[in-house]
Amino acid sequence: MREVQADTVRDTVERLFIEANYDLPEDVIGRFKDALGEEESSVGREIIEELLLNARIARDERIPICQDTGLAILFMEIGQGVHITGGDLEEAVAEGVRRAYKKGYLRKSACDPFTRTNTGDNTPPILHVRIVPGERIRLIAMPKGGGSENYSEVRMLTPSDGAEGVKRFVLEMVQKAGPNPCPPITVGIGIGGNFETSALLSKEALMLPFGKRNDDPYLRDLELSILGEVNKLGIGPEGYGGSVTALDLHIKSRPCHIASLPVAVNIQCHAHRIKEASI
Repeated sequence: MREVQADTVRDTVERLFIEANYDLPEDVIGRFKDALGEEESSVGREIIEELLLNARIARDERIPICQDTGLAILFMEIGQGVHITGGDLEEAVAEGVRRAYKKGYLRKSACDPFTRTNTGDNTPPILHVRIVPGERIRLIAMPKGGGSENYSEVRMLTPSDGAEGVKRFVLEMVQKAGPNPCPPITVGIGIGGNFETSALLSKEALMLPFGKRNDDPYLRDLELSILGEVNKLGIGPEGYGGSVTALDLHIKSRPCHIASLPVAVNIQCHAHRIKEASI
């Protein structure tokens, strides 16, 4: 049994959320550079260049990439051979978020749904925990803004809707979103399970690396087909028109009930902020 101090978790969470808001991952930067060659619109290319410049300034000057520094979403895989000592795990995560949003001068966006009273420290975080083999803890921080999250949805399709129904749903959501989630976007699609698992699958799909295709040949083809149709919508970078509306699109799926076809679409903005660490 390996012991991990709660304070270590706290400090790692603090670091990850600051770094996520300051530094776009290298694969995101690389995908933007590829998109410059793919974008047919001169205005679209100019916007992508501006987004790359914005990312460089944020990294060099240690300031947020975007003023919307998101709700704090954390995925945590805890090895079954790990014992957390010296404090409560969930409180350690919350304290790490508190410190990150204060120390990093990150906007605090968490508020009561009805009174709109701000919680003042961007807590509570949204925490997803899995128990896995081993004696390590893997943490993946994904601050996610409201503009992209607002254009996400779960829909309970019928089995007869099939793949074409899934495709229609995704295209409808992207078309409805238009420029609002600050494209070029990344699209996560969760298929199967039930109501709540499809939503979680769609968010997990956003964490897959750019260019990684599904291991299932059918789903791989479906990803590429839907991605191609999304980019034919012509929304383009920041909604000014163009051929790169989405940088990538991923599907995660699992078996569902014989009477159901749950599908979730989760859209991410151009500031695809993800940082991870193991302790």
